Amino acid sequence: METTRVVVAGAGIGGLTLGIALARAGVTVDLYERADELREVGAAVALSANGSRQLYRLGVGEALDAVSTQPTELIYRDGRTGARIAAHPGGASYRARHGAPYWGVHRVDLQQTLAAAFVGAAGAEHLHLGRAVAGVDAERGALLLADGTEAVGDVVVGADGVHSLLRDAVTGPGTGPTYTGTSGFRGLVPVDALPSLPDPRAIQFWAGPGAHLLHYALGRDDDTVNFLAVLCGPATWQGAQREAPAGELLEGFAGWHPAVREMLAAVPQSARWPLLSQEPLMRWTRGRLALLGDACHAMLPHHGQGANQAIEDAVALARLLTEHDAATALAAYPRERRARTRAIAASAWDTGTLLHLDDDHPRIAERDERFAGYLPDHAWVHDFDAATTTSTGRAPLRSVTHSRGALPA
Repeated sequence: METTRVVVAGAGIGGLTLGIALARAGVTVDLYERADELREVGAAVALSANGSRQLYRLGVGEALDAVSTQPTELIYRDGRTGARIAAHPGGASYRARHGAPYWGVHRVDLQQTLAAAFVGAAGAEHLHLGRAVAGVDAERGALLLADGTEAVGDVVVGADGVHSLLRDAVTGPGTGPTYTGTSGFRGLVPVDALPSLPDPRAIQFWAGPGAHLLHYALGRDDDTVNFLAVLCGPATWQGAQREAPAGELLEGFAGWHPAVREMLAAVPQSARWPLLSQEPLMRWTRGRLALLGDACHAMLPHHGQGANQAIEDAVALARLLTEHDAATALAAYPRERRARTRAIAASAWDTGTLLHLDDDHPRIAERDERFAGYLPDHAWVHDFDAATTTSTGRAPLRSVTHSRGALPA
């Protein structure tokens, strides 16, 4: 069947990227989003070269350059002493090495930029806000909308996130992501409120027993730092994010470096939210329906690859749909994407374990060695080009060492 119309559930990063790519290739595409306005959940997103090179190809690179920050370095530190464990060049050096920039960007700036590009390519009438999806008929290619209407296409795409409604139609119930035993707090802090922070324009991981802190600068003027503070526990979790007792975040980082505690105390404590990870799915498609991004491969954020993999999925699926008939494209799509996303998710899981080791843990020397080799060892992530099929984009076998039988500790 020839692809003439695609309907997409979700107008997040993956859905918008897919919409832009298809519209610019001449395919009619409609995006259905439950929110009345586009307002991404979360403060910020990191985009590495494997994602940013695709956004340049889609014509939004320059606009995102204008609202993003390029970290000066990637630094790993001891969370309590502040000592550098390892560092890798960022900025122009990273861009020259990998052929595209590394960006720290507000999610709202990213989504608004993508939305404007989609409207410019497809027309405002193809972005349907306030249109919640209630279900799907995968065989007919129909999105069933909450208002009782339906949207029918040659292909339907579930880009509806980690709590995807459409996933069950592909995989059956009970196959969604699970709680990893770790949880996080987010915050945005003015740089001026962080006098103790070394290298404020770098992306930095502070590693320590049972916890870690990730932060990077944001915005047009590098004047804000976005952080994600991760703690092991609680052992179980039900539901979505929840309010935490006052002081719980700082208590989890007791005895850590003053710059860490200064950052965490600089803004009101956020809600605490579970970190989820998706066991590899055997199916990504059924009938005329395909899944994309977190709907099929939600992963821990410790490589900053969630948004980048959604962008890669979108570019690959759009390419396949424009090069082949829909049935052939949907058959090829998971074959092309599954191994790579599994490898990245596995590596992110193992990184989470390394970030939380006790000082006397037998893997400490391995941790330091892995952090020292991070960018060279993960060139397969950053150099990958989803717009072509010239590279497998798979990890070297030695890079995938995690076991999903145990939670990060």
